[in-house]
Amino acid sequence: MLLSVVVPTKNEAANIAACLAGFDSARADGWCETLVVDNFSSDGTADIARAAGARVFDQGPERSAQRNRGWREARGRFVAFLDADMRMPEATLAEIRALISAPDAPDALFVREKRVGRSWWIRVRNFERSFYDGTCIDALRVFSRPLLEKTGGYDPLITGFEDWDLDIQCAAAGARTAITDGALLHDEGAFTWRRHLRKKSYYAGFTERYVAKWGAAHPALRRQLGLRYRFFGVFVENGKWRRVLRHPLLFACVLFDRALVGASYLLSRRV
Repeated sequence: MLLSVVVPTKNEAANIAACLAGFDSARADGWCETLVVDNFSSDGTADIARAAGARVFDQGPERSAQRNRGWREARGRFVAFLDADMRMPEATLAEIRALISAPDAPDALFVREKRVGRSWWIRVRNFERSFYDGTCIDALRVFSRPLLEKTGGYDPLITGFEDWDLDIQCAAAGARTAITDGALLHDEGAFTWRRHLRKKSYYAGFTERYVAKWGAAHPALRRQLGLRYRFFGVFVENGKWRRVLRHPLLFACVLFDRALVGASYLLSRRV
């Protein structure tokens, strides 16, 4: 088995079948398997996943523990982690297969991401996301099993920052990484500010735990959480400033979003 795809779920009946369908051909060819680790859903998510051909396990209480259960149950030499509202295009999956089956395969892969949904702000969020590819703001999504065993996988005490936390561990382990040309699709449906800010505020509640683990002076954290890099550096490095000049309105909207998320976080801390 070359690749195991792990999807943590919690009441994802509306999404899980479409997520798993992207791997039907790969499963039929025998080089890929799908695993769903369900956090005791009440909407039939687990039954839908089984009907779609996934191996299903029950695990809580949060995404990190679910992902760890998934890769430990996995049979593949590499493990990919997706969310239930993500879709893997055939071309992107073929590219991943080529990369991880090569003799000089990297230890881990960044996979580009494109959001889809019903709002002009989806375009803004895609513009923002395009600057993060392969940076410390991005997150590795495909890992070799030896790398997961070496790092121990995700920290079960961290949610929201678990991807960045594991990336730091992978860097410390000397992991060789690469990034795909193709992207997976992240279906955000009908974008709403209320849901967007609520999600960001929830994850931001784990900031102190993440900072306490690595220290605020850690180079990665200084970039990930610092205003200088998040509002300026990541958008101008390596010639990316040219895109900013070509799309000033989109960039202004990105900064507005960043400021609103920051203000929402500060307000949640006061409450």
